[in-house]
Amino acid sequence: MYYKGFYHLFYQYNPKSAVWANDIEWGHSVSTDLINWIALESAITPSKPFDIYGCWSGSATIFDGTPVIVYTGIIAKNDTDPNTIPWIQVQNIAYPKNLSDPYLREWVKPDYNPILPIGPGINGTEFRDPTTAWYNPLDKQWRLGVGSMWDYDGKVLLYKSKDFKTWVKVTDPLYSIKEARMWECPDFYPVSIKGSLGLDTSVYGQDTKHVLKVSMSLDGRDRYTIGTYDTKRDRYTPDATFANNKYGLMYDYGNFYASKTFYDPVKKRRILWGWSNESDTVEEDNIKGWAGIQLIPRTVWLDPSGRQLLQWPVEELNSLRGSHIGVTSTTVKQGGLQQVVGIQTAQADVEVTFEVSSLDNAEPFDTKYAYDAQAFCKIKGPDVKGGVGPFGLHVLATTDLQEKTSVFFRVFKSYDKHVVLMCNDATKSTLATNELYRPTFAAYVDIDLTKSRTISLRTLLDRSVVESFGAGGKTVISSRVYPTLAEGHHAHLFIFNNGVADINVDKLDAWEIQKPLMNVGA
Repeated sequence: MYYKGFYHLFYQYNPKSAVWANDIEWGHSVSTDLINWIALESAITPSKPFDIYGCWSGSATIFDGTPVIVYTGIIAKNDTDPNTIPWIQVQNIAYPKNLSDPYLREWVKPDYNPILPIGPGINGTEFRDPTTAWYNPLDKQWRLGVGSMWDYDGKVLLYKSKDFKTWVKVTDPLYSIKEARMWECPDFYPVSIKGSLGLDTSVYGQDTKHVLKVSMSLDGRDRYTIGTYDTKRDRYTPDATFANNKYGLMYDYGNFYASKTFYDPVKKRRILWGWSNESDTVEEDNIKGWAGIQLIPRTVWLDPSGRQLLQWPVEELNSLRGSHIGVTSTTVKQGGLQQVVGIQTAQADVEVTFEVSSLDNAEPFDTKYAYDAQAFCKIKGPDVKGGVGPFGLHVLATTDLQEKTSVFFRVFKSYDKHVVLMCNDATKSTLATNELYRPTFAAYVDIDLTKSRTISLRTLLDRSVVESFGAGGKTVISSRVYPTLAEGHHAHLFIFNNGVADINVDKLDAWEIQKPLMNVGA
């Protein structure tokens, strides 16, 4: 959230171990620019009967000018195996102890908690992660959603309150899907259909659409739909464009989960935070002493088509750009490989625009992969020669390409249109012989190459992170990788093309990324 000059980031934190376990707390950091952070003591810790076994996820709302946190408290656990469900869950509220403290270090949990106990029609082991609240002017009451599952149906339960203390469950859920399993970390917010400015969570009206995102335990992905919120019926309905994709689109088709947005009133934008877990082993996490990161915060807004969201790293990231190298008007022919030299690229920000010389050699699209881009990319990898592509970047690579992570595009012909496949391939990202998770992540990019044969790519590199934005943020894929050789000054960047069609690099800009400031315990 943003409050009186500071951005506040609260996150799930285990002070006793590098990996997840019982007794989770709310870690807390503050910043004035989303880039340089001050780490504070935990904001909320297990201490009362209503959260004695853990303070799980939740959200912040500015209520009558005061920040309010609503979070999930664990009141009982499985005594036979404390690391497995069930945990009995309720929803609690917390307020800042001292509003004159600009960092809001201390939070108070009233004894009247829980504000949302377990009631009829609620599965107490699948009832968590309350949303930011929004105000409904029709009845002058606040609304709050909570993720849930009942009879294997995924649901966002809805509650209303006049004072943020006494809440009443609305009869019908905000939205539900049969047999969708547990919906974690729901997020519900408006987007403008006119431009890229963000909206406060309580805004609604003729010029808005609403976004509902849930983190699906069914497949471990964050999915969203765009639709209409009926403020009279308190019901959300996805647009007809999602009829054949009921679970929705993904913010990020890679290593990304449990995301959350908030409204930034200063720059009038909506900002998305996403968690990227480790892909290495628990043993290695314990050795290094930490696990899990927040990816670079992103601005999100509605694409002019209305069919999807667009995402882009917050503009403040540019303040970390250091030494620069540029490439312009370069043609990469079939089998071509060009190294980008002049800066270190273990931590870098790379922007490139590719132009496809011809679409004539595009391979036929196999429609059995129409809904499974990831499986398609596994068999159409960066080293598999094609017609138009694969072309893109090898990042965090050794000079002999023994280690490399490939971010690339491939173009196919399907009936009367072209299909653009975008992939993050980590299968050769490391020579480590342990049981690392090295998946290929992929998605299709909604662009029309008959209007413009250019495809843009921005990739953020941070040693174990490869975060890629295709076509101006239409498609985003993030990977975690653990090279053993391609580290520091031994990490290299290449442009490649393994397709028949020539690929022109209209422009490539790459910057070294400097380390932000991080102060602990200020």
